[in-house]
Amino acid sequence: MKMIFKHQNKVELLSATGGDIAHARAAWASTGKKVEAEKYRIPELLEMLADHNHMSPFEHSQISYLVTSDIATHIQFLKHRVGVSINSESARYRELKEDKYYVPDDWPDDLILDYDRFVQGAQQRYHDAIKILMDHGFERSRAKESARFFLPYGNQINYIVTFNFRSFIHFLDLRLTEHAQREICDIARAMLRLLHGHGDFNHSLNAFEYQ
Repeated sequence: MKMIFKHQNKVELLSATGGDIAHARAAWASTGKKVEAEKYRIPELLEMLADHNHMSPFEHSQISYLVTSDIATHIQFLKHRVGVSINSESARYRELKEDKYYVPDDWPDDLILDYDRFVQGAQQRYHDAIKILMDHGFERSRAKESARFFLPYGNQINYIVTFNFRSFIHFLDLRLTEHAQREICDIARAMLRLLHGHGDFNHSLNAFEYQ
């Protein structure tokens, strides 16, 4: 499943394991109840856990996304560390051949045109700088890692973000609000829609009022 925004940040759900059943199984571990015999009680159980802030059962699942976003949004993702793992495309280890970049869709057209020229020029300078540095005797590894200083915040990179469900709810609480920057809010909203579409987490999402 994939969602693509018209301004070309992207998010794809790679995998989602565990879900409502895993959360219920973890919660009932203390009493020895079996999920198979108590499935009808799962929605009520998950709502009770959420209402009373019993959060550890919601750590027994894993959700992974592939995100393509501007560097500024990537930096915001890096703020989320507890229960979140992030691995990112690196311009240090290879030359970025795909010149992709984010364009804000709420800007006036004349500013977008100016921004297009700026970013495309910066990306070309990046590729040229690698060649120039190597011509001056730099090793390719040093040329690549230092030429990336030409790349602006709007340049896009790919990265994988993996949450447990508890950390995902915390992410939504912070980023799916009117106070969050629009770009990461859009990504958070798409992540939620994709997880709803998966189906295995819907009772858990409803327990936290993310219908």
